[in-house]
Amino acid sequence: MSDHLAAVALLQQGKWQEAHALVQKDESSVGCWLHGIVHILEGDLPNARYWYQRARRNWPASADAGAE
Repeated sequence: MSDHLAAVALLQQGKWQEAHALVQKDESSVGCWLHGIVHILEGDLPNARYWYQRARRNWPASADAGAE
């Protein structure tokens, strides 16, 4: 399983700390997007916005990690 899929599985389980460990050094656009989702779950929206910019993704209207 790729780190991206493993991170998504961890996020679905509510294990954002473990997902963060997988994506924090991933410079790919998907890795940056997942990193942003981690920070949404953490409640750190300014940091999440930063990672969304790095991923070149639009900031979601509701900042709902589940919808992402």
